[in-house]
Amino acid sequence: MVTGTALTPEIRRRAENIRLVVLDVDGVLTDGRIIYTDAGEEIKCFHVRDGHGIRLLQEAGITVAIITGRRSQAVAHRAQNLHITHVYQGVRDKVAILRQLQEELGLSPAATAVMGDDLVDLAMMRQAGLAAAVADAPAAVQEHAQWLSSVPGGRGAVRELAELILKAQGHWEKILARHTTG
Repeated sequence: MVTGTALTPEIRRRAENIRLVVLDVDGVLTDGRIIYTDAGEEIKCFHVRDGHGIRLLQEAGITVAIITGRRSQAVAHRAQNLHITHVYQGVRDKVAILRQLQEELGLSPAATAVMGDDLVDLAMMRQAGLAAAVADAPAAVQEHAQWLSSVPGGRGAVRELAELILKAQGHWEKILARHTTG
């Protein structure tokens, strides 16, 4: 298993083919904690760098989707803010939704990256050309990942995955040039 944005030949080969990135929410886009107000409202914290990484993937023509077992208005708002149109909440069978999405987009598993953080994500990760996990995922999940972020979920793990894919596909230098020229 590879950690961080370093590209081994195997990870580069897998990342070069990615056209769809599928993300879990709790523990991937967030740190996994669920905070409730006294009124029962659910609060989630999202990292701005993950959001920017998602936007960079989209600008490179890569579709980003969310498949999560829980339902949350916060997730709906975050997805809308990031222009993520493929959002599936309250999903019991993540693999069925993933396969449906791959079919709808005309993509093979090899063109799909999945980032998960817990056991409920394993079956979905096994249906991807690039199975990624966050640094603080349980050992059983890490064992099934080909790539592991160097930071925990909700702390920029998705951004690391985005950079890895963008580097492998030759987009990163153009992105850097765009942001460093005045």
